[in-house]
Parts: sequence; C-alpha cells; structure tokens
Amino acid sequence: MDVRIGKALRWPLSADPASLLGRLVLGVRRRGKYLLLDLDRGLMLVHLGMSGSLSFVLRPPQAGKHDHFDLVTTQGVLRLNDPRRFGAVVYAQGEQDSVAQKLLGKLGMEPLGAGFDLQLFQSGLARRRAPIKQVLLAGDLVVGVGNIYASEALFLSGIRPTTAAFKLSRPRGRHLHQAIRDVLGRAVEKGGSTLRNFSNANGEEGHFQLESMVYGRAGQPCKVCETPIRVIRQGQRSTFFCAQCQKP
Repeated sequence: MDVRIGKALRWPLSADPASLLGRLVLGVRRRGKYLLLDLDRGLMLVHLGMSGSLSFVLRPPQAGKHDHFDLVTTQGVLRLNDPRRFGAVVYAQGEQDSVAQKLLGKLGMEPLGAGFDLQLFQSGLARRRAPIKQVLLAGDLVVGVGNIYASEALFLSGIRPTTAAFKLSRPRGRHLHQAIRDVLGRAVEKGGSTLRNFSNANGEEGHFQLESMVYGRAGQPCKVCETPIRVIRQGQRSTFFCAQCQKP
C-alpha cells in the first residue's frame, strides 16, 4: 500500500508516510465512530469528523481541494473527502499503543454486540447525575447512540430526555437498554439517516429518518397520543420528545 496526504487534518498521521509503503491491509473493523484498518504491522484509525466521507474506487479522479487522504492499495484507492477537515487518519503501532488508547480507551460498550451488558449499563446509569440524553451522547457508557437515535430510544422507552440518569429505576434502565438495540437495529436495516449529505459506501441515502417517532417532528402530533412533539436544546443539540408519552 501507499499513502498520499493533502492538507492537514484534525490530528497528525503520527508516522512518516514513506514508512507505510508496502504494508498490507489485513482487515477492516469499527470501534465507536472509528474505522480501524488492521495492517501487517500496526493499524490505521480513520474518523470522519462532521462532514467527512470515504470512497473506495479502482481508479479515482484527480484529488480535489477537499480530498485530503488517499490509501492506495492493489485493489483500489480509499479516499477521505472532508470539506471542514474535522476528520482524521492516525497510525498506531497497535490497539494498545498510547496513540490508539488516547482515541479508543474511554469508549463505551458497543450497543449491537454481545458485550452490551445490561448490568454494566444499569450500574453506569446509577453513577451519572447528568440528564439521560447527555449520558447517551457522551459515548463513555455506550457508543453509537447519536442525537437522532438517542431521541428515538428515549421515546421508545418512555423516558423524558431531561431525567437524571441516576434516577432511572432498574426496569426503566432495562427498557432503555432494549430500546437502544431496537432503534439502532432498525437504523442499520434502513441504511442510517440522511439529513444533509450522508450516504453509505455505495452512495445511497439512508431512510431511517422517514419513520422517526419524534426526531425532526417539532409541533407535529405524536404518532401515539397526538400531543404536539416538543423540542428543547441540550448541550447545543436539539432534543425532541413527547411530554405525554415520556415521563420524568
């Protein structure tokens, strides 16, 4: 493989690009919002930031002004396009390397994996005094529950987003645990959510947002009780909920 770098991204590569020449890509996996490329020596961590996107083509066009990283392989070129340059590509000697641990070490449980343990989730909620919506977005208890899916999971479990996490009973915590799995599972089936420019690896838009119960529906009647959906700001993010269906 070979590496071509354009303008500086959010974090430095942490390696001389020339030192990566000839290495083999053995596999690709994900941890939280990071794409991990396992190499025959070390690994690369890719983060898309706010506006980044990846494409993988056999013969890409000439790099444009927003194309900042190319990973050139015998099978094609993996290209990172990022207009805002909040994304990053970082090399580490291994997953336990301090470079990797700085990015991955504090990530929470994967919600769709076998490691999403109910007891660990409930004990984590019991230690947090912040509003439950903020806890879900923080990523240190569970990863992958972004703004849309947090609003939807809280609606499905009947929990008001402003409720302090430690105040949730164990049964409510169990319902939320299952709701997170259900919402993210449906989102995967629908290809994710496209609000602006998101598309999958094949350039296709996601459709989960078309069946949302509360997200993006401020002022519209709740699909369950017809109470108008409310929107508030939490941590500079919009939170949508039904005051009738979701209890403190």
